Amino acid sequence: MKRLIAPILLMGISANLLASTPSNANNSNLLVAQANNRNRVTEEFIVSGTEPFWSVTVSKKGITYSTPESRQSFPYVAPLQASGRPVDVVRVYRLRGKNNLTNTLVIKKVASCSDGMSDIKYPYSAIYISGNTVLEGCARPK
Repeated sequence: MKRLIAPILLMGISANLLASTPSNANNSNLLVAQANNRNRVTEEFIVSGTEPFWSVTVSKKGITYSTPESRQSFPYVAPLQASGRPVDVVRVYRLRGKNNLTNTLVIKKVASCSDGMSDIKYPYSAIYISGNTVLEGCARPK
């Protein structure tokens, strides 16, 4: 009788573990889904700066630069990425403005960016260059 109890107990524990453990196919699907979430690249941003107040909205519909006094829209362009870096680390948008002036927006992933006006910490820093004007701010995914 004692000899039967141990194998039966072992088979019961094994069956229970097999029933509660996802299959290898499910495990690999889960790992692929997690990897896809980590590698997902943000396509839309809200960028803002203070003194002077300005903002840029980046979306597939277009890119818009705004100040309290003016607004300028650009068609969406795919960002350039830094050579040898993952796509989400540095992205550079070259925007063709009025009189063929090229405006440049650089969004860089950082540990923390502060707008200097609030306690909000942003995951990206930003620089917007238009002609001889350079504006610095912070960005977040939209």
